[in-house]
Amino acid sequence: MGMISQPMLQRLQKCEPLLWLNPARQPAAQALAALPLGVVDIQDAEQRLGRFAPLLQRLFAELEASAGLIESPLVAVPSLQRQFGLSTEQGRLYLKADHLLPVAGSIKARGGIYEVLVLAEKLALREGILHPADTYTLLADTQARQLFQRYTVAVGSTGNLGLSIGVMAAALGFRAVVHMAADAKAWKKQRLREQGVEVVEHSGDYSQAVSAGRAQAAQAPHSYFVDDENSQTLFLGYSVAALRLTPQLAQANLLVDAEHPLFVYLPCGVGGAPGGITFGLKQIFGDHVHCFFAEPMASPCMLVQMLAGVETTSVYEVGLDNRTDADGLAVATASRLAARFMRALLAGIFTMTDDDLFRNLYWLAQTEQMKIEPSAAAGFPGPGLVLNSPAGQRYIQERQLASVMKNATHLLWTTGGLLLPDAEYERFWLRGRVLAS
Repeated sequence: MGMISQPMLQRLQKCEPLLWLNPARQPAAQALAALPLGVVDIQDAEQRLGRFAPLLQRLFAELEASAGLIESPLVAVPSLQRQFGLSTEQGRLYLKADHLLPVAGSIKARGGIYEVLVLAEKLALREGILHPADTYTLLADTQARQLFQRYTVAVGSTGNLGLSIGVMAAALGFRAVVHMAADAKAWKKQRLREQGVEVVEHSGDYSQAVSAGRAQAAQAPHSYFVDDENSQTLFLGYSVAALRLTPQLAQANLLVDAEHPLFVYLPCGVGGAPGGITFGLKQIFGDHVHCFFAEPMASPCMLVQMLAGVETTSVYEVGLDNRTDADGLAVATASRLAARFMRALLAGIFTMTDDDLFRNLYWLAQTEQMKIEPSAAAGFPGPGLVLNSPAGQRYIQERQLASVMKNATHLLWTTGGLLLPDAEYERFWLRGRVLAS
């Protein structure tokens, strides 16, 4: 169908893990020059988050120690590296622990919280409640809350974006509505309701929940819809992660240059979060960073979109059923915005089985004592595929990286797990232990 070749279509339909290399990838400078956003936009988002930091510190006790900064650690995982059988001659394995992001507990914290803050700032400045020289802690006061209570913030979500939007919107006084598929995780729906967020369940999948939420918001006065498929604001919020990662790499004495390549493995659902992060990393490190997306075999929406070109395509159209235990990645149609930005920037995409997710969740617990949700383990097969598969070897050879791979940093980007109930995690861990034995 479309621009997808018959051999690739057959590979997708067989539901076997694969590593696809992006033939449209361009030198970073050339690719970035053609995009409508740049590093100045990312820096603007970072500065806005800095202005909001005192307010965030006031609203959320868990941000007291970080003075209002919502960020995750960079962690060396040598025991996991040994478990994966990766030699130190192939580089060093690290984990960007977004599953530990405070307040929202997932990678969606940056983008979701940022978009709500942008809306709050816009409304407060327009109404004269806030002036540019004021401290943003004013937005927690009665006058601001009375303003925000007149507005509804809505979003369609598989769960994690809804948590970040809902928690932030409710904390400021907005009415918050999250549209979710009926089969989204029950504990995420319950947590939202406990935060005073209205959860609207839809019988279809994630994309249908987004469409329904968008349509309802369009009909309601004073309603603002956070569009996970098309929001440039969300995208920029996610991209700030790249600015935050840079000093963490330096603190760990990890160079990123021609002699020290950085490989990043990012789980991908609709694509906004990994797309924003990749966009930011390419702005900073250019051709020295190599970003790969990870998707479940039943839901490789970004891979299907990249293969199809400009025509919007869902996984259903290639004969896949979008059924996966990686709920945050159970997305049939990729973000058009993210796909456009990734067209010439992304190194490649790989797919994995659901069993891989649970097995790697278990091994992370056993080797590094970290608790994540299954979808957060999607990137874990990446280093092995890049280093040891024929396609990965071809990528390394074509870019003349073989001689410097011993200096490489391989970065697994986790996405959620901090808020995962113990009973849920125990079930995932037990499934992983059976698969690992």
